[in-house]
Amino acid sequence: MDSAPALLTSYKMGQFNLAHRVVLAPLTRCRAYGNVPQPAHMTLYYCQRATPGGFLISEACAVSETARGSQDVPGLWADEQVEAWKPIVDAVHATGAVFFAQLWHAGRASLSEWQPNGQAPVSSTDKSADIYPVPRRLETEEILHIVDDFRISARNAIRAGFDGVEIHAANGYLFDQFMKDGTNDRDDAYGGTLENRCRFTAEVVAAVAAEVGADRVGIRLSPFTDYIDCSDSDPETLALHVIRHILNPIGMLYCHMLEPRMRVNPDDGKLTLPHMLLPFRKAFHGTFIVCGGYDREEGDAAIANGYGDLVAYGRLFIANPDLPRRFARNAELNKYDRSTFYTSDPVIGYVDYPFLDQL
Repeated sequence: MDSAPALLTSYKMGQFNLAHRVVLAPLTRCRAYGNVPQPAHMTLYYCQRATPGGFLISEACAVSETARGSQDVPGLWADEQVEAWKPIVDAVHATGAVFFAQLWHAGRASLSEWQPNGQAPVSSTDKSADIYPVPRRLETEEILHIVDDFRISARNAIRAGFDGVEIHAANGYLFDQFMKDGTNDRDDAYGGTLENRCRFTAEVVAAVAAEVGADRVGIRLSPFTDYIDCSDSDPETLALHVIRHILNPIGMLYCHMLEPRMRVNPDDGKLTLPHMLLPFRKAFHGTFIVCGGYDREEGDAAIANGYGDLVAYGRLFIANPDLPRRFARNAELNKYDRSTFYTSDPVIGYVDYPFLDQL
């Protein structure tokens, strides 16, 4: 009898016993009306994608009103949001799955209409990016207030029943705006040197770990990406600094890292994964999660070759709520509809993708 594909083997992530290596990536879906989770349809969405011993990471949850980077994203800064999350988390736990909340601050990647009183979004800089308005540069003394927002939201996540939290330090949002030298133009203790640019990240990691325990904390990083005009001149050195000097000393549970954007292979014209995360996998002491354009075969090879411990899937998991089962059977996958990723309909493009037994 053939052994199970590497993706479908069990794994122990700290105190959590996982039945397989297929992770639901954090995915903004814009269905939390008024920034309050909606148990009626969000429970169904997450439970469709939950399996006994599976690992799910929630959509990005804003840590404050100023943190919002999209319309109708959930928050974890208010009691009303905590109470609304509770039945969703309870239902996911009833399936036997592990559920973490992702904590998020968009920084300058926000519109004034999503900010309190229509004010400018805040950032490490006053340089604007892409379609977004000119941000307001945070004063030095204000930064610790945002650190505290993450600490309080982490506590709120545990109050809501989540097993842990993931700090969203990727994709060009506030952490990247501080860490990457293409954006950070500060001359205070949070700018200039590599250590200073990473100070905000270090302070948030320390505060969140102290609040809920490092064994319940993960982080998402994307050193190679240039989302929202946010890039670094030496991304490998940056990420290795974060891992060696911030994450490892505190005993961070996991590091969830994005591959660089997929590239076109000149030989066959197909998109291929760059596979540039190995130095970070070797440097990090905890569970290493890889993400970004993986299919079943790539994910299986990543686990089999020791390139990662777990593989997070986004678009494929949106369109295939029973993705681990399809991978186990090597079954055909539903195609995702990108046009419904961020719409507000509680059914269409959200909970209406068919399962294998419905085909």
